[in-house]
Amino acid sequence: MPGTHDREPEGGRRQMSADHMTTHACFTQVTPEPIVMDRLEAAVLTDEIGALVTFVGRVRNHDHGRAVISLEYEGHPSAEEVLDQLVTSIAARYPGTSIAAVHRVGRLTIGDAALGVVVAAAHRGEALAACGALVEEIKATLPIWKLQTFADGTSEWVNCL
Repeated sequence: MPGTHDREPEGGRRQMSADHMTTHACFTQVTPEPIVMDRLEAAVLTDEIGALVTFVGRVRNHDHGRAVISLEYEGHPSAEEVLDQLVTSIAARYPGTSIAAVHRVGRLTIGDAALGVVVAAAHRGEALAACGALVEEIKATLPIWKLQTFADGTSEWVNCL
């Protein structure tokens, strides 16, 4: 697909694969930088896309009835490689999809995006299913942990999102 790399967000990993004579892009990144969803959308959009599904996992101000004031995400050195494998696997499971996914690491505050996923496909069914499956896989297997700091000054480590 001519010009695809021109729309690619800076950094991260990008894989190209052919499916039904169409080239689909997969972009992944683990970064301390804020997530810019417009850049993720631009990485997957083509004229063939009829459905674009986005998911933003945000830092909320509570967890299990306790007030949360901040989160700090720490990733294993393999986190970006694992994210890349998850995106590649989901794209293979849902042919015709293009996927971009970014997970933050470092200190985040309430309202910050911790995970951004964009899935594009010709039809909504594939895009919705692929997005849901990827978010669940990320939550279950991505080696990123979060340290929640509560308003009472205590904190706790939690695995994944």
